[in-house]
Amino acid sequence: MPHPTNQHPKPQPTNRRTLLVVAAVLVNDHNEVLLATRPASKSHAGLWEFPGGKVEQNESPEEALCRELREELGLSAKPSQCVPFRFVSEDCGPFHLLMAVFILRAWEGTPQGLEGQQLRWVAPAELPAHAMPAPDEPLIAPLQAFLAKG
Repeated sequence: MPHPTNQHPKPQPTNRRTLLVVAAVLVNDHNEVLLATRPASKSHAGLWEFPGGKVEQNESPEEALCRELREELGLSAKPSQCVPFRFVSEDCGPFHLLMAVFILRAWEGTPQGLEGQQLRWVAPAELPAHAMPAPDEPLIAPLQAFLAKG
């Protein structure tokens, strides 16, 4: 009798690339979270999101996040202030999105929408009332639970 094996079929190669992005959950002294609208020039324009962007070649995720916060919001943050929170893995059709999400409770400066985006500080309970791109939505419940702990 042949011996059964536990071989799994090998995954088929894909031509889709994986896009590595970072996002910041900025939390102020009132335990509110900063949301920004996506600029008109980008997909999902007008939806609310956690600020961030693409990781460039030769950047760590934390370095990329600090750069994005400076470029988008005029904030100064250090990689050591970026505390890992979660990651999101999302099939976006032509590419696969891998988003590293960090919590920041300290930075220098006052957030400004340098790319024309609207900014809003939101209480955790109000997050579901803001339309967000699909990759941001699964972050709401874990973020609410995390912030409820203080």
